[in-house]
Amino acid sequence: MNTLAYSGGPGPWILLFPLFWAAVVIGGVTLLRRTVRRGRRGPWQASATQESPAEPSPITLLGRRFAAGEIEEDEYWRRISVLDEQFGRGSNGGVA
Repeated sequence: MNTLAYSGGPGPWILLFPLFWAAVVIGGVTLLRRTVRRGRRGPWQASATQESPAEPSPITLLGRRFAAGEIEEDEYWRRISVLDEQFGRGSNGGVA
């Protein structure tokens, strides 16, 4: 019982235990906040269940092809008129 009194006590190294656990908790909270903020799922969920990103619309793809020079202006306008009927602003999802 008196051994701590004669050996000088636990010493200053006893302060390392709370500092270590504080670093672990702060690091864990920071990691989880960054994961959620970036819109990713947490490490506890399997990556195989993640959904694939949404595909761009056909009108967007056509615009990219025209901008890249893959198709000419006449072909662009011909195709955009067809796509505008199906996927355009005034359509009802392609239902006639």
